[in-house]
Amino acid sequence: MTNRIDRIFRQLRTKRKKAFIAFITAGYPDLKTTAELVLAFSRAGVDIIELGVPFSDPMADGPIIQEASQQALKKKVTLGAILRMVEALRKKTGIPICLMTYYNPIFCFNEARFVKAAVACGVDGVIVPDLPPEEAGDFRRLAAKMNLATVLFIAPTTTASRARLIARMSRGFIYYVSLTGVTGPRQALPADLKAHVRAIKKITDKPVCVGFGISTPQQVAQIQKISDGAIVGSAIVGKIKKNLGRPDLVKRVSDFVRVLCTGKKN
Repeated sequence: MTNRIDRIFRQLRTKRKKAFIAFITAGYPDLKTTAELVLAFSRAGVDIIELGVPFSDPMADGPIIQEASQQALKKKVTLGAILRMVEALRKKTGIPICLMTYYNPIFCFNEARFVKAAVACGVDGVIVPDLPPEEAGDFRRLAAKMNLATVLFIAPTTTASRARLIARMSRGFIYYVSLTGVTGPRQALPADLKAHVRAIKKITDKPVCVGFGISTPQQVAQIQKISDGAIVGSAIVGKIKKNLGRPDLVKRVSDFVRVLCTGKKN
């Protein structure tokens, strides 16, 4: 069985196109709106959706996503509820969906139970920022048996030998963190970004996608020239925050995402 993430990268490669990956916090402002945003993003041209699982101590996330996570937790959004939302979405869309979650919710859910439930509900991949590859063996084996992609991170500070290890272990794509620190929009991308991505692509033929600090159509285009895809999160979550309470929130946010995807206004 082909994983949807692998399939979309093959399709994009055939068309000589690059991926646009959109992150949103599941349950912010509520799960109903999250589901509507997923469907709207699919229509807007997004290739892969990352759903952030709310967690009390999101160490890799900046203030924008931290706040969204806290608001979702206040509404009692759980991992189980997110999986049920994905299951319902699968009746309406085939867009690849990754869960971005810290390890604690998986541990509390139980690794084997989580993998089985995620695949059954239609999740295609999982990104766990605080699970180092050296400690991920059991989880990766469980996921591989069920064809659930395990996306791993390479950072600017990653050594060459460790980058080779991560490149071998990652499934779906490799998530290159463009800068040190936490998520959040930046005015400019790092000067050495191209060299770092080029170095990774020399050691693997797996897709390399770049996230952290990307917030404008120009930055997306710049990233897509040197990698296999651009990942945008905080800028989208920030747009959701700006439109809280508006009846046209979904349209406004998906219009913003369409501009990020295509560089063109409606």
